[in-house]
Amino acid sequence: MTTAPLPQGFAVRLNRRARVRDGGRTLVGGAPTRVIHLTDKARGVITGRTLRVSDRVSALLADRLLEIGMADPIAAELPGLDLGQVTVVVPARDRPDALARLLAAIGDRHHVIVVDDASADPAAIARVAAAHRAELVPLARNMGPAGARNAGLRRVRTPFVAFVDSDVVPEPDAFAILLRHFTDPRVAMAAPRVLGLRMPGRDRWIRRYEDARSSLDLGVEPGIVRPRAPVSWVPSACLLARVDALGAGFSADLRVGEDVDLVWRLAAEGWRVRYEPGAIVRHEHRTAVPDWLRRKAFYGTGAHLLAQRHGRDVAPAVLTPWSAAFALTLLAQRRWSLPVAALIFAAAAVRMSAKVKGSDDPTRLALILTSDRAVAAVWQTTALLLRHWWPLAAVGCVFSRRLRRTVAAAAVFDAVADLRRTGAHLDPVRYALARRLDDAAYGAGVWYGAIKGRSLQALLPDMRHPRRVRSRIWPTFRRRRRDDRPRHRPTHGKR
Repeated sequence: MTTAPLPQGFAVRLNRRARVRDGGRTLVGGAPTRVIHLTDKARGVITGRTLRVSDRVSALLADRLLEIGMADPIAAELPGLDLGQVTVVVPARDRPDALARLLAAIGDRHHVIVVDDASADPAAIARVAAAHRAELVPLARNMGPAGARNAGLRRVRTPFVAFVDSDVVPEPDAFAILLRHFTDPRVAMAAPRVLGLRMPGRDRWIRRYEDARSSLDLGVEPGIVRPRAPVSWVPSACLLARVDALGAGFSADLRVGEDVDLVWRLAAEGWRVRYEPGAIVRHEHRTAVPDWLRRKAFYGTGAHLLAQRHGRDVAPAVLTPWSAAFALTLLAQRRWSLPVAALIFAAAAVRMSAKVKGSDDPTRLALILTSDRAVAAVWQTTALLLRHWWPLAAVGCVFSRRLRRTVAAAAVFDAVADLRRTGAHLDPVRYALARRLDDAAYGAGVWYGAIKGRSLQALLPDMRHPRRVRSRIWPTFRRRRRDDRPRHRPTHGKR
């Protein structure tokens, strides 16, 4: 991986989750959350919430903010790269009509490699590839999406490769927008937002739910992609990557979760992966309920396989002892629940204030950070009951009135909040039904994978003790320091 600095003119903007406090001296945000105190010189290179690289100090600060997930590149202000440097690899198995639709959308702007993953009718795939002047790579046996992509990757001779599934249609400027991110020499991969493809005669209620809540749609906010970040993975439906960073490519033995595995391996090697919602591709969502449920369950089975490779990064929740105790105390619904939860919250806030004493108002900042953690803990705990642990919750509801009340309230609140957030064109009753079916199918897949693999690792929360991760960025460099990194010392951080 290169250690080259960000180029002159590279622009980043503090993201929505980053808070500016103490007159711009303190930044709070990132993934995991941390507090950074800036010196006057570092503050001077940030205008409003935007930073443009103009010298070594601004380059180092921009790189640091990108790395901790506190800022994102302004894609529209980055220089464009030559689209001719991108080869498109399309893994295909049957569905010649969808393949023809994709190749027509790509046109002649790129060299295209179609990998026929042992189709039942290979002649149909060959005819479509020939009609669009695409290179055809037929495979004698079915290798799965990961193996098919790798077969195409081995034939790529350009610096960049775009992996695009045959049931996807990229919008005209999608690749151009993604390619801008590679102005950052540490970016190995960029992914677009995946929205639904309008299909005549398929305006079913599940399609309307998927349009608003698809597993492949990661939202409107850009971000760095890595474990525990707000965007922790990106789907392989469409990915643009730097060929030199990929090595051998996807893990060919994985039939599900191969995209998550590749992203996390790149992140572990020090590369950056970016999610860019400004670039959009359209995906042909499943609209028949049985097919839709099977696909959701299939996604869930990948959790066990990923847990074997990536350990606790796959955990369905991340909690500290105090936040877990706070959430469980409230969910107990006893007379003592509120006062005990208040005592737990107060103790956590006092401890937090000692960690952020470099702030002008450490008490207020501690209350904000503690509140964020408390709300997240309650939300994660109720989400466990509805999604990953629903079989256990269903059994518990038979015997416990309090648990029935908790699960019912959580289900209603989750559906209402989610419908309001997504703005789905679907009535509340059917949206709530689809939401619960979605969670039930995925959770069933997780349990199936765990039982088959004889391990509950993918179902267990990650219990972590609070850590002091303080960061102070200095924009000046003393002569005795031989590297170009800003001086910093730990101040605070939390998950």
